[in-house]
Amino acid sequence: MKYVFLVSHGKFAEGLKTSLEMFAGDAAERVFAIGLHNGKSADDFKKEVEALLDAHKFNDDDEFMILADLIGGSPLTTFMNVFNEHGLLDRATILGGMNFTMALTVVVSLDGMDRVTLAQTALGEAKQALQEYQVPSSDADDDEDDI
Repeated sequence: MKYVFLVSHGKFAEGLKTSLEMFAGDAAERVFAIGLHNGKSADDFKKEVEALLDAHKFNDDDEFMILADLIGGSPLTTFMNVFNEHGLLDRATILGGMNFTMALTVVVSLDGMDRVTLAQTALGEAKQALQEYQVPSSDADDDEDDI
């Protein structure tokens, strides 16, 4: 089975998981969110990660998608260190620059793709979602409802 870990600074991961639950239903049950909150030390966060991993018994054939807000940030590096100590890192794919589109793609496609294809698809979808919305000009034909 595949699982998803959302890792972030602050409450971004928790908020993203809440939004995913609106779209992904039961699939969101395999999503875990954890964030390094303001005022907490890296050691505090490490303990939280350890508690999260200790609370769940993963099987030897389970795989993991780890989505993080920033590659190289303290939350992700701390998470990866603990994940490695638990012997899980070699079964994980890690993506940075997490956004809603990336996370939704991963969650709804968990069972339909291998980790490599899933990563490529999620990154592609995340990139496509980044665009400026162009407000239609007021000169547009009034008969058309563009918004």
